[in-house]
Amino acid sequence: MRILVVEDEPDAGRYLAKGLRQHAYAVDTAEDGGSAAYKAGINTYDLVILDVMLPDADGFAVCRELRAAGHQMPILMLTARGDVTDRVEGLNSGADDYLTKPFEFSELIARMKALLRRQPQLVDPVIRLADLVVDTHHRRVTRGGKPIALTTREYALLEYLASRRGAVTGRAEISEHVWDETYDPASNLIDVYIQRLRQKLDYGYGVRLLHTRRGEGYQLALEDSIYA
Repeated sequence: MRILVVEDEPDAGRYLAKGLRQHAYAVDTAEDGGSAAYKAGINTYDLVILDVMLPDADGFAVCRELRAAGHQMPILMLTARGDVTDRVEGLNSGADDYLTKPFEFSELIARMKALLRRQPQLVDPVIRLADLVVDTHHRRVTRGGKPIALTTREYALLEYLASRRGAVTGRAEISEHVWDETYDPASNLIDVYIQRLRQKLDYGYGVRLLHTRRGEGYQLALEDSIYA
């Protein structure tokens, strides 16, 4: 999942980005409304965390601008202003949730997961394919009942492919949702991580689940569900 964090206070922005990356999210940051609108226009985000107090425009205006531009990803607003009128304005501007500072990071993650679960691919937090189980709530993966140890990035890649199980997913889609704006499209990083996942998911099992569709992308599926 790729998140845009819009926060003008550098320390707060770094704190949020670091914490989210530790939870397997890819994170881009913006320090003002203009940068947020620009990045949302050229990238695909699964969720936006938007601070209300920004130097060029308040978060309410930025939220309205994003919605007017047709962006439908969940927006979670953060602010030190906890008045009811401010919360109402945030929701009326198009935000999906509103969290008042200071907050516990665990609550932020819980609210994010609740918003993401509203998306069709994450209605069920546990994704199953044959004997593979991906528990997106606890970030645990097992196959045949045996736990599979994954790095943060390996897990993020698997969760994205699992959420689209059966579909062929191209490199561009993977880079948009699993990597952040520092990703170099000329690199072979995705191939490297696919190979690592394949070794952990399929090695020693009779049925392969992770497949390469040459010239198209990658597919997490049962062998008999792959088209010829």
